[in-house]
Amino acid sequence: MTGTKIPFYKMSGSGNDFILVDNRKKLVEERDISTWVFQVCRRRQAVGADGLILIEPSEKADFKWRFFNSDGGQVEMCGNGGRCAARLAHWLGIADAALTFETLAGVIRAEVKGRRVKLEMPQPSGMRTDYGIDVDGKQLLVSSIVVGVPHVVTWVEDIEQAPVFPVGRAVRYHEKYAPAGTNVNFVQCRDDGTLLIRTYERGVEDETLACGTGSVASALLASVILKEKVNSPATLLTRGKELLNVHFERDTEAFSNVFLEGDTKMVYEGLLWEEAAE
Repeated sequence: MTGTKIPFYKMSGSGNDFILVDNRKKLVEERDISTWVFQVCRRRQAVGADGLILIEPSEKADFKWRFFNSDGGQVEMCGNGGRCAARLAHWLGIADAALTFETLAGVIRAEVKGRRVKLEMPQPSGMRTDYGIDVDGKQLLVSSIVVGVPHVVTWVEDIEQAPVFPVGRAVRYHEKYAPAGTNVNFVQCRDDGTLLIRTYERGVEDETLACGTGSVASALLASVILKEKVNSPATLLTRGKELLNVHFERDTEAFSNVFLEGDTKMVYEGLLWEEAAE
């Protein structure tokens, strides 16, 4: 990367934290970009974040984004990251409150209302419910769906006792989901229909305080598996103790007009020095 200091913003979406760069003037070099992302996302050694977002020009929408997990890998979609990107783009004057942005999963709509952002999600696909996979010699009952990125959901009776890291990691790298792997969500449904969720995130390779696409995947699958107990808008309580709402329409088992809604937080802005990537 160049020796020029790069302006950035640190934001949080329901506990997921991100580094965002207004890259419309190509401040970030393309050479070794994945390595650079990994280095600046390291906690205790650089800024530290679950992911990094580049906001760039688009011919199809108000702006284009590129999203990278903290391991440097670029992925199609991130719900909480998308909400942060929409709010920042509106704050920078790049787009109106009702905006669109280009992703690897297609053009996405969003609406910014102060700190709260409602974000359209990619059309869900590949839903499978209630099937077993072998994990360490035991059968684990799971369901799965793709909402821009792949997710597996398994139901637990006590969210506090959920084996998020060991089982999440095993499922994430399970041969059934090779070679791309999958995100893994552990979900408990309360009597009032609220979903308590913990997520092992692919690319972060650990539990995060929230996962937007995981919340959407869990809400959609819950509306099918738990029947009338979970409806739109579904409410989810993340590990970061923030509430997310998932809006959707369902015709039998086909979903449409899927939106993720929740608060965002502008934490700080600063300059990335070249030393951050050493």
